[in-house]
This record gives sequence, C-alpha cells and structure tokens, in this order.
Amino acid sequence: MPGTHKESPARFIAHIGILTALSAALSFLEWLLPPVPGLPPGIKLGLANVVVMFTLFCCGVKDAFVVSLLKSAFVFFGRGWAAFALSLTGSLLSVAVMVLVSRLLSGKKNYKLISVFGAVSHNIGQLSAAVAVLGTGGFLWYYLPVMIAAGAAMGFATGIVLQVVSPALEKIPLAPKYQEEHI
Repeated sequence: MPGTHKESPARFIAHIGILTALSAALSFLEWLLPPVPGLPPGIKLGLANVVVMFTLFCCGVKDAFVVSLLKSAFVFFGRGWAAFALSLTGSLLSVAVMVLVSRLLSGKKNYKLISVFGAVSHNIGQLSAAVAVLGTGGFLWYYLPVMIAAGAAMGFATGIVLQVVSPALEKIPLAPKYQEEHI
C-alpha cells in the first residue's frame, strides 16, 4: 500500500486519512438527514460513495478498498454491528463491481455508468447482509426491485456529483494524480 504510489508510509496514511475522514463525515451527515419524502425506506443518495469512487479513480483499487473498510469501521463505532455489516458488505461489493466495470471500459472514467453499477451492487450487498443479520429466510428479497431502481437513480446522481466535484478533489495535495494503471 505505501509502495502503491511510491510514497512514504506517513504520506500514504495521511492521504488515506483525509479521504476516509471525508467519506465518514459525509456518511454521518447523510445518516443525520431526515428521509426524503416520497423515497422508499432506506434509500439515501450515498454521498460517501463519491469519495470512494474518487479514491478508486485517483489513488487505485487497494486505496478504495481501504477507504471503504475504514468508513465502515466508523459506521460500526457510530451505529453498531448491524449497520457495520450492511455498510461493509455493500461497500466492498460496490468497489469490486466498480473495478470490474472500469476494467471492462478499459479504464475510461465514465463516472455515471460506473457509479450506477456501484450503487446497485452496494444495495444488493446491503440487502444480502440484512437477510443474513436478520435471519429472515429471504423475505427481504422482495425489496430487491426497489433497491435496484433506487441504486440506479442514486448512482446516476452520485456519478454527476463526482463529475462536478472531481476537479476540486484533485486539488487535495496528498491525493496522487489519476493514472490509467490505477484501475
């Protein structure tokens, strides 16, 4: 990891720390917001995932997994074991799918498409974890079409957000510049 960007361990920890703090803060902020009227229960924009996607594009696959894991750890400390399980499962599956889609696109930065696939897979991961944690026998899977539709819509929105804020995020002095070999 520290060797990923040919940087010192301290610099690596600092840039991962900044990205993780930003992701955790956005996750916490979004959790504090009241539900949006008209949206189905449990549907959020997923602003923290903007930082994870940025990390994937800017810093690489390993760093995106590290930020996702650490963001989920913050969820554990703030909201407990069940929320951690949902966050971790959704985040790790999301990053894996975004890496796969990015590679299928030959490394092109199609933020909206990659974000849609990431958001849908995040919701599928969370739903899988919810079924496992609650031991429901799978009745929650009836909510899958809602989660897929919401993931597509919210993923498209977060893809637009990343496209808009990416130039500002790239100015973070600790973030390595994007290179094709990161994904």
